Amino acid sequence: MDIRQLLGISLPIIQAPMAGAQGSALAIAVSNAGGLGSLPCAMLTPDAMRQELAAIRAQTDKPFNVNFFCHEPPQADAEREAAWRRALAPYYAQFGIDPATIPAGPGRTPFSSQAADILEELRPPVVSFHFGLPDDTLLARAKATGARILSSATTVEEALWLEARGVDAIIAQGMEAGGHRGMFLTDDLTTQVGTFALLPQIVQAVKVPVIAAGGIADANGVAAAMRLGAAGVQIGTAYLLCPEATISPIHRAALASPAARHTAVTNVFTGRPARGIVNRIIRETGPMNPQAPAFPLATSAIAPLRAKAEAIGSGDFSPLWSGQNASGCKPVPAQELTRMLAGAD
Repeated sequence: MDIRQLLGISLPIIQAPMAGAQGSALAIAVSNAGGLGSLPCAMLTPDAMRQELAAIRAQTDKPFNVNFFCHEPPQADAEREAAWRRALAPYYAQFGIDPATIPAGPGRTPFSSQAADILEELRPPVVSFHFGLPDDTLLARAKATGARILSSATTVEEALWLEARGVDAIIAQGMEAGGHRGMFLTDDLTTQVGTFALLPQIVQAVKVPVIAAGGIADANGVAAAMRLGAAGVQIGTAYLLCPEATISPIHRAALASPAARHTAVTNVFTGRPARGIVNRIIRETGPMNPQAPAFPLATSAIAPLRAKAEAIGSGDFSPLWSGQNASGCKPVPAQELTRMLAGAD
C-alpha cells in the first residue's frame, strides 16, 4: 500500500521526529504541505505534550505523528557514572565546573502509562516508536485509539519482529541517518547497513509498507527510494535549517559548513549510538566510549560542558546531530522544502 493511502497524506514524505531539535511548528508546516509532520515526545513533560498537541490541532486539520522512545530505563550505576566523570575531568577543569554539582538523571523518557493516557485523550492519527515497541499492554492501548502505528527497524530481524507485533508500517533506518540509531534487538554496530542496502531486504521480507530513512536529502533520493520499493520516505536532517527547527545557531552553522561532511555514530552524548557531526568531544573521547553510562544517563555529565562551550560560541561539546548527507539542508520554510522533496515544486 502507498503510504499516502495508509496515513491520509498527499505527499509520501514523513518528517523525522527530532527530539531537542523541533517542536510543533515544524510538524504543522510539514503536515500543511501534504506530508506527515511529526512531534517528538521523548523530552516533553505531559503538560508540554498536551500544549504541543493542542497547537498542532489548532493549526492543521491534516494527519500528524507523535513519536516516543521505548528504551528500558537503566539502573543507575554509581561506579560507571564516576568513571565517566573522571574521564571528563580535564574538560570540567577547563571550564571551572565542579562535577559534584552536576545532577544525575535521565534526559529522555520512554513511552509510559501516562503517555498512553494522553493518546487516549487526544487521539493523534499516527503514533511512531523508536527502539522497538512498548510492552504489549501499552501497545494495545495505543492501537485502541485508532492510530496507525509505525516503528523503526535497522535490520531485517527487527523488521520481522515489528511486523509480528502488528505495526502498520516499518521505517527502514539506514546507517546514514542522523540522530539515534533505532536498533533494539542488538547493540552490535556491525549489523547496521546503509539505507539502499537495507531497504530492498526489508521490502522483500515483510508484507507491510516500508518507509525509507537515512541519507535521503532531495527529490532524486526520494525517487530512488521509491524505485527500490519504499512506500514513502522519512527525512530529518534536511529540515534542520528550516526556520521552524529549534536548533542553536552553532548547530545551524555546522550543518551549513564543510564540517557536516564528517559525521560519526557516537555514544558520548547520551549513552546510545547516534550520528552527529564530529567535534572535539567525539574526537577525544569517542566516538564509542565504553565508559559512557547507559542511555539516557550519559546526557547529564555532558550538559554543563555543552552550556559553557556554547556560551562562548563553541560546539565542541554539543550533539550536532546530522545524517551523512546534509546537502539537502536549506534555510527555507518547511512547507516549501516538503514540496521540493516530493518533487512537487
